[in-house]
Amino acid sequence: MKIINPQTLGEFIIEKQSEFQYSSGELSRLLSAIKLASKVVNQEVNKAGLVDIIGAMGNKNVQGEEQQKLDVFANEVFIAALNNREVVCGIASEENKDFIEVKAGKNANESKYVVLIDPLDGSSNIDVNVNVGTIFSIYRRVTSEGTPVELKDFLQPGNKQVAAGYVVYGSSTMIVYTTGYGVNGFTLDPALGVYYLSHPDIKIPEKGNIYSINEGNYIKFPLGIKKYIKYCQEEEGERPYTSRYIGSLVADFHRNMLKGGIYLYPSYSHAPKGKLRLLYECNPMAFLAEQAGGSASDGFTRILDLNPIELHQRSPFICGSKEMVIKVEEFMKNANE
Repeated sequence: MKIINPQTLGEFIIEKQSEFQYSSGELSRLLSAIKLASKVVNQEVNKAGLVDIIGAMGNKNVQGEEQQKLDVFANEVFIAALNNREVVCGIASEENKDFIEVKAGKNANESKYVVLIDPLDGSSNIDVNVNVGTIFSIYRRVTSEGTPVELKDFLQPGNKQVAAGYVVYGSSTMIVYTTGYGVNGFTLDPALGVYYLSHPDIKIPEKGNIYSINEGNYIKFPLGIKKYIKYCQEEEGERPYTSRYIGSLVADFHRNMLKGGIYLYPSYSHAPKGKLRLLYECNPMAFLAEQAGGSASDGFTRILDLNPIELHQRSPFICGSKEMVIKVEEFMKNANE
């Protein structure tokens, strides 16, 4: 079968390196480390059911959620890959209580970047063979180079991100990322172990006809969200919209970005501050959405303008086609007047 576009991810990163204002090769090596780790995790994901890698560990992570074996494996792989390349001064993972100061190598503190990562989003779906993913976010440190990394290096608003992306492990494995110059997707050729450019310059349709939300929590949702769901279900014009909810953020977001739609994970009675993590999930997905022409909000405020105060801070999250996000904000505003 002929490859649609023969350009590899490695070639693309090098070609676009000059667009990055701090270009020194570090960011390229950092993205290459993520690329390598994703291949290792992909191999294990594809073995699920054949080897003892699925199921729970019997431990809970810092979020109070039961850790899956693949959560732990993916976390270790990405941390090791980033450590070994000596291109970051700090790493924060959804699976770890505190950030990790990278001390390996002679010039560890000289590195300019910190990485925040959700190593395996949607891992509870592994046992039933549903798509899962990895989400990553990259910032330039705010403390002085040559000094130990500090918490404030990680607690930056999303509008300070220099790169973000995700890996989706599914019928095909893809890396989708941005450095602030649009969004591009690369599909892994499993025979060669190489990512090829398959989705150049991705744009989210301004309108969509898909809404993605766990309607099982409907009775607990804010009034504005309830009214928006009813709006989606009304027979008028292009509505009713289609309800599609996988339960893996990466999979739901990826579908909606390509086809047009909106993803909603609002606050509700059991999670008054929302459930998704601002730094590991909301910010990187919001950056990608905006770079692709979409929008992301907590219902009232642009996600990328929120100022984090905690490493594992949660936030309501509404993201996707711009016109759909605007409509949700209208419902939220009117419900609170």
